[in-house]
Amino acid sequence: MLTTEINKAFRNRLNAGGAILMPGASNALAARIIDDLAFEAIYISGAGVTNSHLGMPDLGFISLPELAQTTAAIRNVTDLPLVVDADTGFGNAVNVHHTVRMLERAGASAIQLEDQVSPKRCGHFSGKDVVGLDEARSRIRAAVDARQDPNFLVVARTDARAAQGLNAALDRAEAFIEDGADITFVEAPVSAEEIAAIPARLNPTPQLINLVIGGQTPILDYAKLDHLGYGLVLYANTALQAAILGMYNALGSLKRDGKMDETGPVASFDLRQRVVAKSEYDAMEAKYATQ
Repeated sequence: MLTTEINKAFRNRLNAGGAILMPGASNALAARIIDDLAFEAIYISGAGVTNSHLGMPDLGFISLPELAQTTAAIRNVTDLPLVVDADTGFGNAVNVHHTVRMLERAGASAIQLEDQVSPKRCGHFSGKDVVGLDEARSRIRAAVDARQDPNFLVVARTDARAAQGLNAALDRAEAFIEDGADITFVEAPVSAEEIAAIPARLNPTPQLINLVIGGQTPILDYAKLDHLGYGLVLYANTALQAAILGMYNALGSLKRDGKMDETGPVASFDLRQRVVAKSEYDAMEAKYATQ
C-alpha cells in the first residue's frame, strides 16, 4: 500500500473517534509482531531505538539518519501507520523542516516533536526542562509547513508538566493546536485527575497518552482512557521491556544448564520463520528461479 493511502486512512480513523491502542517498536522484527497481532498503528520510540540499537539510555544520543533508517526498515515490513518519535527535531525550526521531509520520505505517517531543551531526556526521567514557548511553537509551525502529504500528521508533545505544572503544559498544547498540530501529547501526568483534565480541556483535538511501565503516569485501563476521550493510547516500550526480560530468562537458562532446545523459554524455529515471512521469500525464489 502507498504511504499516502496509509496516512489518509490513519487520519480518517483518528477523526472517527475511539482510542487507538498503539504499541512501540524499536526495530522491524517488533513491528512485524505488532502487525501480526492486528494492532492499528505502530509507534517508533526514540528511547526504544536508542536502547536497542546503541545500548544507551534515552538522553538524546540517536541521530536523524539512524532514526530514518529504522523508519524505512519498519515501513518495508508493514502497512500500518507509523508514528515516529523525532525528539526535539534535531535542532532549530530549520532542522525540524529537514527532519519532517526526511522521515516522511522514509515512510512515516506522523512525526512527534517535543519542546525539551537539547539534549533531551526521557519524559519520565528527572531533570527535564523546556525551551521558551516561541521556540517551541516555531518547531511545530516548521513541521506543519514541511509536510508534503496533507494527511501526514504532526504530534506536538510538551514536557512542561514536570518543569512548570499542568496548566502551563495545557497552555502550550493549546498554542501548538493554534500552530496546526494534529495531535497533542502532554507528557507524564502524575494522577488520574490530571489524566482526565487533559482531554477535557484539549478535545476535540486528538490526545496521545504515554503509559510507561514503571514510569510516573498511573496505568489506567484502555476502556477508561477511551471514555475520557483519548485518541492514542501509547505503550511505547512494552515490547522492548518484554524482550529484555525474555533474553535474560533464556540466556540465564543457557548459562545455567549449558544447553537450550525448543522446550526452553524461546520461540520455536517455525514461529521465528513465520514472523519474518520466510514462506513469502521461498515463493519468490520459486517464481524467479531460472529454468
